[in-house]
Amino acid sequence: MTALDHPVPQHDADRQPPRRVPFPVVDEIARHCLQEAEPETVHIEVHLPGRVDGERLTRAFTEALKRHPRILMREAHGPWYRRRYEWELTAGPDVPVVSFPEPGADALKRARARALCDAPPLDASPPIRLEVVRDPEHPEGCVLFLVINHTALDGPACLRVLATAAELYGGRDNSPAAPPVRTGEAPVEPVDMPGGLAPPAHVAAGSPEPSPGNGMLIAELPVPKRPKGSPYTVNDQLMVATALMIAHWNREHGRAPRGMRITMPVDDRPRDASMPIGNGTRLVEVPFAAEELAEDRIRELLRVTSLRTRALKALDRPQLGHGAALLTAPVVPVGMRAALTRGLRRAAAPWTSTTLLSNIGRVPYALDFGDAGRAHAVWFSAPARIPRGLTVTTASTAGRLHLALRWSRTLLSQGDGAHLRDLFEHYMHATEGAG
Repeated sequence: MTALDHPVPQHDADRQPPRRVPFPVVDEIARHCLQEAEPETVHIEVHLPGRVDGERLTRAFTEALKRHPRILMREAHGPWYRRRYEWELTAGPDVPVVSFPEPGADALKRARARALCDAPPLDASPPIRLEVVRDPEHPEGCVLFLVINHTALDGPACLRVLATAAELYGGRDNSPAAPPVRTGEAPVEPVDMPGGLAPPAHVAAGSPEPSPGNGMLIAELPVPKRPKGSPYTVNDQLMVATALMIAHWNREHGRAPRGMRITMPVDDRPRDASMPIGNGTRLVEVPFAAEELAEDRIRELLRVTSLRTRALKALDRPQLGHGAALLTAPVVPVGMRAALTRGLRRAAAPWTSTTLLSNIGRVPYALDFGDAGRAHAVWFSAPARIPRGLTVTTASTAGRLHLALRWSRTLLSQGDGAHLRDLFEHYMHATEGAG
């Protein structure tokens, strides 16, 4: 039996109307800027050594949604003059959320393509879907594809829900592991942040493809080593590798050296069952001066990157900055704010950061599905619309680094993605020898 065999839960007409929640700032900005050509999806890909039972998984995932009720929501209808978008919370899913596509030699490829081009709708609760796909290279196992409409939710929140589903399915503890503790840290001090008013470098165009949307490449790499007691973290190493990858790529494509800014999500939420569900990360931008991005200065680059990321993480600021909070103030109808937001986004495109590096870090949950086993690989990918056109997402599971490069097809091709992956791996290893 598949999810399609189960009846769709419906609201009782005699009950009180569903509760409504105004869109937070992040959700509203994303809602204003939706594009059909490049949907704002987040994809999570979980590889299991065994196969799950479809009916049990459907029950477990549906129950997990109810245990995190903030995920059960849809966009509420409203008049043109309303001051806010609102989420309407529902008692259960409006549509089947778990599906089991037909297996085949290209099943994984097709699932990844759907994850990038087919966003769950906002007008049906919940704005996510879970696909269970057979991996032809590992026929005894399966792959869970969790696809998320990023207007409503982010990856870490939905991973929390999936961990709850794993616990309900397998009956085993999926509590988050304690985060790593860094000892001997000095207090955060003011640090030089290069930048100014000049637009940052952007990724040079490679060989664009005629079809719209995003392309993606995933890779499994060793977690970069760092000397014991180093002042920098693996996240700092990944940040430096990303900056040097793009600097190298741009040199190959005839671009003059320029400074960069790399957007870094910071997530301060707890990872246990109390984790707030939604778009909960705040975005900071890590700056790099052009002269810092020299291949013979990696040790110094790691040092200054560590200082900057620590200082930026310690900042107390709204998720998207004070400007976004002002832009979403409900003083005029939301339609007028939408037009203004889209216009400002276009005007500010040259000043958009170079790329986004989202390092999930060590996946905190075992994702133990009982007889189907524990996850041995977990990939995430983040949207990659122009003007950035490229995002880098990393996570580590079972001692391995899982890298996803995602790009706009109007900027890069699959071959370009493969070359960027090779550059990233080269510079990631270069950070290991710089300590």
